[in-house]
Amino acid sequence: MKAHIHVTLKKGVLDPQGKAIENALKTLGFNNVKSVRQGKFIEIDIDENDPKQAESQAKQMSNKLLANTVIENFHVDILENQ
Repeated sequence: MKAHIHVTLKKGVLDPQGKAIENALKTLGFNNVKSVRQGKFIEIDIDENDPKQAESQAKQMSNKLLANTVIENFHVDILENQ
């Protein structure tokens, strides 16, 4: 199974990198950009056949290491290997 984990800053947490991206996009002529929030994407191959177990493990990994849950949220998607 593959776990796709999206980690983003919680609402209200300052995002200077997102602001820099927003300003750069506007400089490039993308004036319709209202705001940018940046985050990180992590893909993990998990040796597990049960999607529920894989999701549980990915959530544990996120809580313990991959996300700083004080200032970040995370979302886990599980995909079956093809």
